[in-house]
Amino acid sequence: MNKKGKVYIMGAGPGDAELLTLKGKRAIEEADCIVHDRLINPRILNYAKKNAEMIYLGKGNTEGGVIQDEINRTLVEKALEGKIVARVKGGDPFVFGRGGEEIQALYENGISFEEIPGITSSISVPAYAGIPVTHRGVAKSFHVFTGHTMADGSWHNFEAIAKLEGTLVFLMGIKNLPIIVEDLITNGKDPKTPIAIIEKGATADQRVTTGTLENIVQISKEKKVLPPAITIIGEVVNLRDNFKWFENSKLFGKKVLVTRDRRQAGEFSDKIEKMGGFAEELPFIEIESTLDKIDKQLLKEYSVLLFNSPNGVREFMEKIEDIRDIAHLKIGAVGSKTRELLENYKIKADFIPQEYLVEKLVEETMKHTTTGDKILIVTSDISPCDTDKFNSIYDRHFDKLVAYKTKKIIREKEEVLETLKNIEIVTFLSSSTVDAFMESINFDTEAVKNIKFASIGPVTSETMRKYGLTVDFEAKIYDVNGIIEAIK
Repeated sequence: MNKKGKVYIMGAGPGDAELLTLKGKRAIEEADCIVHDRLINPRILNYAKKNAEMIYLGKGNTEGGVIQDEINRTLVEKALEGKIVARVKGGDPFVFGRGGEEIQALYENGISFEEIPGITSSISVPAYAGIPVTHRGVAKSFHVFTGHTMADGSWHNFEAIAKLEGTLVFLMGIKNLPIIVEDLITNGKDPKTPIAIIEKGATADQRVTTGTLENIVQISKEKKVLPPAITIIGEVVNLRDNFKWFENSKLFGKKVLVTRDRRQAGEFSDKIEKMGGFAEELPFIEIESTLDKIDKQLLKEYSVLLFNSPNGVREFMEKIEDIRDIAHLKIGAVGSKTRELLENYKIKADFIPQEYLVEKLVEETMKHTTTGDKILIVTSDISPCDTDKFNSIYDRHFDKLVAYKTKKIIREKEEVLETLKNIEIVTFLSSSTVDAFMESINFDTEAVKNIKFASIGPVTSETMRKYGLTVDFEAKIYDVNGIIEAIK
């Protein structure tokens, strides 16, 4: 009989992927099976092992019922298979998250479990809207309530709640908003009390609707407020005008598709989301190493080593056996990211061209070499690195070392178009991603006519125009930061 597994009952926080705790990240990395709901940022699932089983069990705008029974049963079944299971829930699993019911099912079946708290939406979502739940001289307490009635139809004691002087927070209460407002006013709450409703908090779709108890129902109808949303009631709402920050972020509300290799997508996505945007990852290329190891005898023949991409640095450094084998070489690099990655390996580039092009790197090399010097360029299989051309122009000898190859990922057209329904801007960081994207949509530019496109630089832009795509944004500095700067 298989040894029983273990279940982590964990919260992932709301919206922003960076609100995941370090312990939660570790649990996802360890898990053999992940059971998740609809309220988590899907990017956190990228921390999972490649072979981890993914099970989506989301309730939507419901109160659980049959679906909760299915969740409990699934957790038990997977643990009995001997698996490590991460039950990943938005917010915190014990703030109206029914985490206790899931633990009860595990306990009754003798299954080991661990609780990992998450950052609850009751405090974090107001914070992202510029509303502190407490503030000196304004509110010295806050009170959190479910906006749903109990299964037996029972409701809160609003006679007592209306007398509370602190901030009132209602989770999941949009359907019952008219009842909540009426019961508060009926029991003595000032109709002029400020109120805010925050939809899809801590995401690029965050929307805040404000008013007072006496007019919020009408305002919310006019603005068509929809769940998931939380309601904040109290004088702290008035602090929002001065305290709001997330909606002032430079990319707030922008929904951006990241098309680069999966291993590198995370860094780009992080930068987008730190500025308030939403990053969807759909890679169209995959980087594969072509090196076994670096021949140190080969390196002795050269006086200069050139890197024209971060990938080249990464692949080269992973395959070299002794860093001292390049001690005699001068080092040249294209771009700030290539330079930064070299510095991570404790190597400082001797020179970097102002323009991030391999031709400019070769040109810069002339200042650091003499006639007849041999120069090795670490590059990819599809890089526009023409050593024959360089050998004919300059009185040096250039060779290239292909350290990695770029494999196109061709996707189903339906998958791409479905993803684009929630996207405003598609980013291309190489011509190869443009090629794979266009092949995937069967070169149907009409299907993407409402999408804006961003390019990392002139070479990629030329490829985009060749296919009939518009270049709405082009980086002036040809790296990730440059493309973000162009978009914002």
